[in-house]
Amino acid sequence: MSRGLICCLGSFSLLCLGGARLLAADWPQFRGPTGQGISQETGLAVTWSETENITWKKAIPGHGWSSPVVEGGQLWLTTATEGGRSLRAIAVDPESGETLHDVGVFRQDEPSKKHRKNSHATPTPILEDDRVYVHFGHQGTAALKDNGEILWRNRELRYEPGHGQGGTPALSRDLLIISCDGTDHQFVVALDKTSGKIRWNTPRKGAAMAFSTPLVIEHDGAWQVVSPGANRAVSYDLETGRELWSIRYGGFSNVPRPVYSHGLVFLSSGYYNPSLYAIRPDGRGDVTATHVVWKMNRGVPLTPSPVVVGDEMYFVSDKGIASCVDARTGEPQWRARMTGAYSASPLYAEGHIYFQNETGLTTVITPGKTFNKVAENQLDGRTFASIATVGKAMFLRTDTHLYRIEN
Repeated sequence: MSRGLICCLGSFSLLCLGGARLLAADWPQFRGPTGQGISQETGLAVTWSETENITWKKAIPGHGWSSPVVEGGQLWLTTATEGGRSLRAIAVDPESGETLHDVGVFRQDEPSKKHRKNSHATPTPILEDDRVYVHFGHQGTAALKDNGEILWRNRELRYEPGHGQGGTPALSRDLLIISCDGTDHQFVVALDKTSGKIRWNTPRKGAAMAFSTPLVIEHDGAWQVVSPGANRAVSYDLETGRELWSIRYGGFSNVPRPVYSHGLVFLSSGYYNPSLYAIRPDGRGDVTATHVVWKMNRGVPLTPSPVVVGDEMYFVSDKGIASCVDARTGEPQWRARMTGAYSASPLYAEGHIYFQNETGLTTVITPGKTFNKVAENQLDGRTFASIATVGKAMFLRTDTHLYRIEN
């Protein structure tokens, strides 16, 4: 077993979905079991194309950028059809690609404004046991059974999204935690996963929009919700929503999901000139001056999340500059230009890191203190969703199709 995988597995019990025990074949949320882009699977393909290592390719109706998630023999994603008016959840058999369920969850009479790169179905579903949780930003949040039956809907979380929906909820214990950062007001809310009712709602002080996905961590026996927002990143108490610590910066429209490793929280400050922060999460109040271990400004992503493998952190800027830094100190190890622009978050699996650009190209490298490119794999279509893994298969979504990729 590689040093990187040992390190990644060390964080697994702290970050697993809802505290539940997950099987190796589960990919139940955005960025996988730990929410940090780490796969435990082996035997995954390193090379593919439209004619190589494709088990099946399935057309997905409508348009959406939610990433595929898999549990219990079902793959789920969301989409928007009828020009964004019908917001839907789709289940696919991961073995065959056959559609199992196609459920209309919400309907908007007039589709809301969104950025040209965004979709009306961008947040990724979350799977737990026989439940499917889907989120469409200010249009609503819902829970379904794995047979497609809708259990509850919540449309109370109203705000002006600006560029559309973005961030995915986080699920922990019996709470579904959502960052709601609109142009009019900002708040973080926890819904009861059984009923959809609000358990706590904490106003923000950011005063601008953001699109981040929270990360739930356990540090020194306490559970925290780390949620970057405009001008401030805040850690909240999981059970009460009380602010624990925060840092200040100049930034908004935050997208990357935080990462937690080596006892540090790593997060990006957002537009226009992003900084990457490494923060000790044991402070209280404003810890900007006391708990920032290191900070860097060069090559920091606005959209893709980072990934930590062993002692190194890897990330790619939206413009295609890939970087490797020492996770503990921020010391740069290498920088390299890759082809194209990037929005999807990278994946680590069995000694390889997969970086997917916006035009169907996935660059595969081996982790280490020197840049070592192994392969470049081209598919048709635009690619903003992140890759999921199950067994020896990868599932990759383009703007028109879902692929099962395997040797």
